[in-house]
This record gives sequence, structure tokens and C-alpha cells, in this order.
Amino acid sequence: MDQKLTQIICKQPEELDGAAKILLDKYPSHRLFALYGEMGAGKTTFIKSICKKLNVIDNVSSPTFAIVNVYQTQSNEDIYHFDFYRIKSLEEVYDIGYEDYFFSDLYCLLEWPEKIKKLLPEDTITVEIKEDHSTQSRTIIF
Repeated sequence: MDQKLTQIICKQPEELDGAAKILLDKYPSHRLFALYGEMGAGKTTFIKSICKKLNVIDNVSSPTFAIVNVYQTQSNEDIYHFDFYRIKSLEEVYDIGYEDYFFSDLYCLLEWPEKIKKLLPEDTITVEIKEDHSTQSRTIIF
């Protein structure tokens, strides 16, 4: 596997679709992506771009209170979008049966994965989003 990091600077939101394509092309056999970034960095927005590239037909929104949203693709596959921001303990993650999702061989897109770091499989792809407040650009590193 290519260990070299990819860094993409997106100056406009429209550029996120291209970054999503590069991410998915770089890791064609991976299904678990952990997105790190400060509040407001653009994790959900980037997940919307990833879902667009995966041909999701549902409305993509943050599952802040539900913990997980399930989206359908044009080919009837499920994609799971997690937001662990509000969890208070790992027991909550055990209760939703995270293993069924993480080891399903379906796409799992995780926001706030640092809250469940102990549970992340070794082959999870780390995606870091950094916001440049002066230019409003985003740097995406994976």
C-alpha cells in the first residue's frame, strides 16, 4: 500500500468533489474512513462530496443525534455515516453494534473518530481536514 500522504488544498467548496475522487481512487478497496478536524472544519461537507462520488441518492446530513445515518446508492448499496461527537462512553458504540457496520465491507464514514479510537480497525484510513481561517480554504490530508 502507498504510504505517501496526499495533501489537497481546496480553496472553493466545489473543489471538494475532486478531493473526494482522489481519496476514493487512492483507496479503492478500503471502506472505513475516519475524518478528523475541528468543529466547522468541513467534515460533513467533505462526506457529502464522498457520497456524491459514491452515487448516493439520499440526502446526506450529519447524524449528530442519531449517531449513524444510512444512505442508499444508485446500485442499492448502503453507506454508513457516523458522528461520534455526542457519545459519552464506548458502551454507547457497543450498543449500536458498531462491529456489524465496521466489518460489513460497506463504506463507513466517521466523524469525531478520536472518541472511539480504541475501536478503530487497523486498516482505517485517516483523513484530516484543516481550515485556514484567513483564506477559508481547507487542506485535506490522507
